[in-house]
This record gives sequence, C-alpha cells and structure tokens, in this order.
Amino acid sequence: MKPQDLDVERRTLKVRQGKGRKDRYTILSGAALLEVNRYVAIERPQFWLFPGQDVRKPLTERAAQKVFEQSLRKSGLKKEATIHTLRHSFATHLLEAGTDIRFIQELLGHRNLKTTERYTHVSVRDIRQIQSPLDRMLPPREC
Repeated sequence: MKPQDLDVERRTLKVRQGKGRKDRYTILSGAALLEVNRYVAIERPQFWLFPGQDVRKPLTERAAQKVFEQSLRKSGLKKEATIHTLRHSFATHLLEAGTDIRFIQELLGHRNLKTTERYTHVSVRDIRQIQSPLDRMLPPREC
C-alpha cells in the first residue's frame, strides 16, 4: 500500500496485489483510520505506507507476519491466529452483522461467490436468532 492508497474521506483503502494478486478496495474503520493517521503524521512514509528496512521497498510478507505474531503474544490472547485469521474474522463479523454476502465478496476481492461462502461460516448462535416466517404469522404456543 502506498500513502496515496488511503482515501480518508471515503474511509477506504486500495489493496494492491492482495490475495489472488488483484487490486481492490476495502473499508477502513474509524478506529483504524485514527491510528493510520497518527502513524502517517509521525513516520511520514513516502514510497510505501509500511516500508521495509529499505524505505523504497514495501514491508515483506514475512516481516508483517512477525509483527503480527509479536502483537499476538503481547496481547495475551491464547488462541492461535495468523494474518489470514484476520481476513476470515473480518468476513465472518460482517456476515454476522447482516452485511450482504455480495458486498463481502467485493471487499475480499473474490471473483466467485462460492469462495466467499467458504470463508463465512454461520454460527449456531446466529441461526437460533432467526425467526421463522411461520412464527411471525401465528401466535406463539407452548411446546
């Protein structure tokens, strides 16, 4: 990502050569935008938003994984996770919040909706919250 890939007004971020080597746009939360703005104000990146040791080159995938692993340890979370887990969680939380799966497909950059469907699993808790159309028409009765 390059500094110009941030669109503060629209709260979007251009992901260059992401999963599947495709460019796409994704949303940027207000909280993430606040942190990125702080980071940019301090670091003033020029070529890459997150440069590697050579500022003319981007942070490597392995270096990003190491930063994630260190952050996970510092957080105290015991659950195993990878950067890819964040992508999966992003999709799952959007789905559980009622976001249309076609929007999730676009945000993840999937060509095929089947790929997105594999990413998103529906928990039993969420299934129990769905009201049957029959229950909306008939008054509830004792079982």
